[in-house]
Amino acid sequence: MAAEISDRVREIAEARDLPESEVFERALERGLEDLWEELVLARYLDGELDREEAIERVGRTKVKRAEQERELVEEDVDWGLNA
Repeated sequence: MAAEISDRVREIAEARDLPESEVFERALERGLEDLWEELVLARYLDGELDREEAIERVGRTKVKRAEQERELVEEDVDWGLNA
C-alpha cells in the first residue's frame, strides 16, 4: 500500500511538475476538507448543529444535498418496511 501511494504521488508530481511534498500537502488538504464536511453534515443531520450553522460551515448546496439524500433513504426504508 505504501509503495502504491508513493508511486501515485511521484506520478502526479511528474505530471503536474510539482514537488512531491506539494502533492502530499494538497492531498492532505482535500482529505481534511472532505472529513470536515462529513462531520458537519453528520452533526446537522443528528440534530447537534442547526441548519444555518451547517450552511455557514459547508455551504447551502451541500446541506440541501444531505437533506435530499436523507429523505431518499427514509423513503427507501419506509418502502422496505411496507413492501
